[in-house]
Amino acid sequence: MFTLAEVASLSDIQPTYRILKPWWDVFMDYLAVVMLMVAIFAGTMQLTKDQVVCLPVLQSTVNSKVQPDTSGKADFTTVETTTGQEEASMRTVSFGSAPTVTPDIFLSRATSSQYQPTESGQELKKEQKDSSGRKTNLDFQQYVFINQMCYHLALPWYSKYFPYLVLIHTIILIVSSNFWFKYPKTCSKIEHFVSILGKCFESPWTTKALSETACEDSEENKQRLTGAQSLPKYVSTSSDEGSPSASTPMITKSGFKFSADKPMIEIPSVTILDKKDGEQAKALFEKVRKFRAHVEDSDLIYKLYVGQTVIKTVKFIFILCYTANFVNTISFEHICNPKVEHLIGYTQFECTHNMAYMLKKLLISYISLICVYGFICLYTLFWLFRLPLKEYSFEKVREESSFSDIPDVKNDFAFLLHMVDQYDQLYSKRFGVFLSEVSENKLRGISLNHEWTYEKLRQHVSRNAQDKQELHLFMLSGVPDAVFDLTDLDVLKLELIPEAKITAKISQMTNLQELHLYHCPAKVEQTAFSFLRDHLRCLHVKFTDVAEIPAWVYLLKTLRELYLIGNLNSENNKMIGLESLRELRHLKILHVKSNLTKIPPNITDVAPHLTKLVIHNDGTKLVVLNSLKKMTNVAELELQNCELERIPHAIFSLSNLQELDLKSNSIRTIEEIISFQHLKRLTCLKLWHNKIVSIPSSITHIKNLESLYLSNNKLETLPAAVFSLQKLRCLDVSYNSIAVIPVEIGLLQNLQHFHITGNKVDILPKQLFKCVKLRTLSLGQNCITSIPDKVSQLLQLTYLELKGNCLDRLPATLGQCQLLRKSGLIVEDHLFDALPSEVKEVLNQDTSIPFANGI
Repeated sequence: MFTLAEVASLSDIQPTYRILKPWWDVFMDYLAVVMLMVAIFAGTMQLTKDQVVCLPVLQSTVNSKVQPDTSGKADFTTVETTTGQEEASMRTVSFGSAPTVTPDIFLSRATSSQYQPTESGQELKKEQKDSSGRKTNLDFQQYVFINQMCYHLALPWYSKYFPYLVLIHTIILIVSSNFWFKYPKTCSKIEHFVSILGKCFESPWTTKALSETACEDSEENKQRLTGAQSLPKYVSTSSDEGSPSASTPMITKSGFKFSADKPMIEIPSVTILDKKDGEQAKALFEKVRKFRAHVEDSDLIYKLYVGQTVIKTVKFIFILCYTANFVNTISFEHICNPKVEHLIGYTQFECTHNMAYMLKKLLISYISLICVYGFICLYTLFWLFRLPLKEYSFEKVREESSFSDIPDVKNDFAFLLHMVDQYDQLYSKRFGVFLSEVSENKLRGISLNHEWTYEKLRQHVSRNAQDKQELHLFMLSGVPDAVFDLTDLDVLKLELIPEAKITAKISQMTNLQELHLYHCPAKVEQTAFSFLRDHLRCLHVKFTDVAEIPAWVYLLKTLRELYLIGNLNSENNKMIGLESLRELRHLKILHVKSNLTKIPPNITDVAPHLTKLVIHNDGTKLVVLNSLKKMTNVAELELQNCELERIPHAIFSLSNLQELDLKSNSIRTIEEIISFQHLKRLTCLKLWHNKIVSIPSSITHIKNLESLYLSNNKLETLPAAVFSLQKLRCLDVSYNSIAVIPVEIGLLQNLQHFHITGNKVDILPKQLFKCVKLRTLSLGQNCITSIPDKVSQLLQLTYLELKGNCLDRLPATLGQCQLLRKSGLIVEDHLFDALPSEVKEVLNQDTSIPFANGI
């Protein structure tokens, strides 16, 4: 037989799973234990005491039952009520012959003791003759044999197997109650859920951090009461839009109140969250996020729990139905007909079952337990189908806390939370804190401020190319509060900070005029926005989707430069609705790096004061350009990498255009260049990195042209018309296939920068050195064999590139170029070393005379 401990082990679950055991499951577990005890007790009793005792029913006794006694007093059945002395003598009766007492003698004595002597002697002799059994001298063995046979033949099966049936039914009910804790696909989810739930409940973030926030509120309340009038101009007294108010309680039992968007203030060190606790809490937020995404996809746990509850209910009905039919079969007396007359001499026996009384009491107890168990199962089914257990709302938690953004959950996640509520609702309340983005951002802010102190941020401040103080923050969880204490900062770059928030303390940064937001949809408080609206001059926004552009960007009235880098051509973006730029009344420069197929027609309306428009199109063909005609105030226009094949006609209407850059397109011919004569202010034309084969002579009509960039094209010659542009100061024809520099170059008396690197030039005309204003001369990667001595006429030369030619020496007259130094002479080392020593000394001298090199 099983021990109670062995059977009870079937229902063992981890102690931590108790939070998923509602009261009905706990109660049914106890009922199952009691049923186990009933089964084991009944089984033990049967193994030790279960038996039947049988005695033969005499044939004459049967006849006497049919014919009543002539005296009218009693029939033969009164044999069962014998005196004590006769019972003692009956124990010595055997079915065969015995040394002292025979069945004939026993029967004659029994008959004479119970019947009156009015019986005739003849009848007594006949009765004794009929009642004789078979004599074997095996009295005891005959009794044992009959008892065992009648135990199996006469005793009902339910009396024999009742304890085992109870045991089997109870084991099935126990397994059904805990199967969802054992099934692998649900057990793993439950184990993770219980583990995370316990950590969330015990996390210091739900105690220390909330207490810290309460201290903040108390400090802020004091400030409101005592020093509201002394607030700085740009300090915000309200939280962000949509954030909960500061008076909303977090958890009723805690008694603390706080605002999720309030800035951190100095509080006693006792309530500060430890770094280790903060890291653990951040890990919990990540675990909860991943667990929710994993569990919300299915409802397997819910279905399995409903299924096992249905199985228990069906089992209850089945047990109750068949048990009720067998209650009356458990009886103390049974008639047995073993058909062993040839061995014993008797055909019928009357047996008594000594366990009948106890089994009947146990059966009644078992039925009572099953009824209670069944009613609880029915209640469980009612609870399962009455409520929408696949949905769980944190509405009550949101009302009682400051975390108004706690999302509702569904499927198995919701069902597990409903089960936890049956144990203790405080668990789900605390668990909800870790579903709130406001709570997570609050924790990140606390940890971030502990890590990024003022001293650490100061170490990351650097000087940029414009000699401005710049701070670049990359991949942080937020913007540290100490950033706003860097009052002398000029440029602030925020990159990959998804939860960036600009607080009212930014009003302290009076020098801040440039802000970079790279994949950083920053939120600003109202007071912070007022400061940025009045002080910010330059804004860079880099994004993947247009939704990342903060809405407040379009309201910066004093903004002068706006740089937008990202995808603007998807259907969902709707061309970003550039009418939003209408409020940017002082915008001068608009830089768009995207994949536009057309320039939005409303761009001319929203930026009437625009003076510079830059479009870098990343290889997407720009088709519609008619809207450019209305941009009469644009002075600089860049259309780079737009797959243009010709110069757009819309450009010829820009009367105020001063600089045109068509870099990295597919322009092959520039015959339309004659139309540039109408652009009287055009001074710089950049047609580099195209496929231009020739320069038309009509270029001579652009009288005011000062800079011409034609590098990285397919030019083979330079027409004389180019050298008729008397105002030309910079000419760049690098990386073409030009073999000859025309002698007309001497006509460009104002030429200061000439670049012809990467061509096929082999001879330098002497007229080149008549351009005495040359400061930059790039002749590298050609086929030049010698440099004329007349290079000494270039007294303003500061940069000379000769590397990559066929030179065997350098002219000694280089020393007469007063502004040329070794740092500006790009040539092979052996050629420089071959120069006379006095020339090298001149070139190695330091000079304090400022010069500008490059383009």
